Amino acid sequence: MKPPTPTRRAALLAVAVAGLPAWGSEAAADDFVRALRQGGVAILLRHATTTPGVGDPPEFKLEQCSTQRNLSPEGRLQAKNVGAWFKREKLKPSAVKTSAWCRCKDTATLAFGTHQVWSPLNSTFGDRLPQPDQVQAIQAALANIPAGQFEVWVSHGVNARALTGEQPAMGEAFLMGAGGKLFLRKVF
Repeated sequence: MKPPTPTRRAALLAVAVAGLPAWGSEAAADDFVRALRQGGVAILLRHATTTPGVGDPPEFKLEQCSTQRNLSPEGRLQAKNVGAWFKREKLKPSAVKTSAWCRCKDTATLAFGTHQVWSPLNSTFGDRLPQPDQVQAIQAALANIPAGQFEVWVSHGVNARALTGEQPAMGEAFLMGAGGKLFLRKVF
């Protein structure tokens, strides 16, 4: 199957557990929405599409967006499409937490109109793996999301891979439950 075009991403779903429907099926969409409504889960969303590159330029400053790799025009539209999907489905996260990197904060703000920087979601690109205290904080937070509520966490590909064993595309989301169990994937 060919990768989805940007305009089709909002409608396509992929499922990461055996026995669930595959890309683009209505059943997979229903499963994703049903899990969010039941709550007790978090969506780990990799930031939307950025300008070309890997990591950040040398000498970047976290507090200065102009020194970082930022969202591309396509990524800004992609982030807005994420928010539009949640509105169409009448789903509202109880919290939107992000990495301190501007591409994550911008993704969250464009999609949900708000964000809260949460250091466990900060990039570990140079270190390759999240620190043990980051993993513990994420696992504890997952365990504390009550039924009927869900949170959105905007982070980086390296962090998502370390937590789930899967590498997300930019703008792709993983639905995770307690203990970091990966349930579903959604491409926006």
